[in-house]
Amino acid sequence: MLYQINILKFLFPIDDHLYRVHKAETLKNLWKIASLLVLFSAVVYAWMAILGIGSDIISGNATAFNPLEYEESKFWFVLGRIGFAVLFALLILFVPSYIFYIITGIPYRKLLIMQEIVLLAMLIERVIWVPLVVYLGLDWFVSPLSFGIIASYFTDLPWVVFFFGAISLFQLWIIWFQVRFLSYLSTIRKRWIWFSVIFLHIIYWAVVAALAFMDIHMISGWFE
Repeated sequence: MLYQINILKFLFPIDDHLYRVHKAETLKNLWKIASLLVLFSAVVYAWMAILGIGSDIISGNATAFNPLEYEESKFWFVLGRIGFAVLFALLILFVPSYIFYIITGIPYRKLLIMQEIVLLAMLIERVIWVPLVVYLGLDWFVSPLSFGIIASYFTDLPWVVFFFGAISLFQLWIIWFQVRFLSYLSTIRKRWIWFSVIFLHIIYWAVVAALAFMDIHMISGWFE
């Protein structure tokens, strides 16, 4: 059975597509869509960098640069964000797919379909956040879509706020979707799937919090 991948239509209805993925012997457009998502990720992060999101260190040191040095620093900042976006997309696509392949035995290429939808959801979340930071000045970890804003009322510890800021409504939907996908295509007990998915997300949130905590120091080191 041939299954032509269209991640925009996958969720409508989801059960029909899960059945067809489960029965599929050949997948069409898998690598094309993966490439387009990596490109979309690079475009989104380049757009954010051009808008100046995350470039506070550079802007704060603008008076220390001559015009050429300032433009050069902005160029390297945008280029760095594009590189990060490509790496981020590749990690989201391929690493969880491999881990879930080991856990469930579901064919790796079918797991890539799941992660393509996950990556698209994460990029949509990022695009939605951009107007919030541009017009309201809200950092991602205090977005109204995340739990970071709640955590900030209880603690001033940056890592804790970053950790809960990484937990958003989109992330909760992703957990539900991954469990639904894996449960349909695997014979493993659903409670173990829930445990595996949530455990991996906790690791992801911890890594995001750690990177966010170090990011300002890394950027300041590059441009001081």
